[in-house]
Amino acid sequence: MQNPTSGLASPADFTSFMRQYQDMVFTTSARLVRNDAQAEDIAQEVFIKAYEHFDMLSTSPSAGGWLKTVATNLSLNHLQRYRNRWRFFSEMSAEDSSGGEATQVEFAAPDTFFAQMDAEEKRSIVDDAIAKLPDHQRIPLVLYHYEDVPYDEIARRLGVSLAKVKTDILRARAALAKILSRSGAHLESLSP
Repeated sequence: MQNPTSGLASPADFTSFMRQYQDMVFTTSARLVRNDAQAEDIAQEVFIKAYEHFDMLSTSPSAGGWLKTVATNLSLNHLQRYRNRWRFFSEMSAEDSSGGEATQVEFAAPDTFFAQMDAEEKRSIVDDAIAKLPDHQRIPLVLYHYEDVPYDEIARRLGVSLAKVKTDILRARAALAKILSRSGAHLESLSP
């Protein structure tokens, strides 16, 4: 796998490795940063780090997990960096008029709404709905449900209390249910 003259992996080996994981890395980032161009930049950064560690990753059965962790961490770093920069503008906006209380959601659609859709279409509908959530709800929800990060680790990474993480995830689920119900989707029917 290595080029004997340079000690580095051949470009063809790394290209194959990158192609194998590029969709997963991009999707992990895109769900968190909610911006395809930024997610592409982060994915590129992930693969630069992967190239630096390719000797270890090329034979590791946990390479996908390593890449997902790096993509998650770089995405969170990106969000943290830009959150402070734009805080001034967000503080100038009007206060949240939702009252902060989660409301009950009624689902009007029949259970057969997704019967003729494949898993990719369902995933697309859920991803679109998740993208509509505000950052403070979307990020913990994605980390918990998509990245399997425990509550306490999410709180540590985001620099917030455990109670805030749990509240934000609860409110994110309610908001997601509202978004999906407006589109006629039944939340339970979206499980892959």
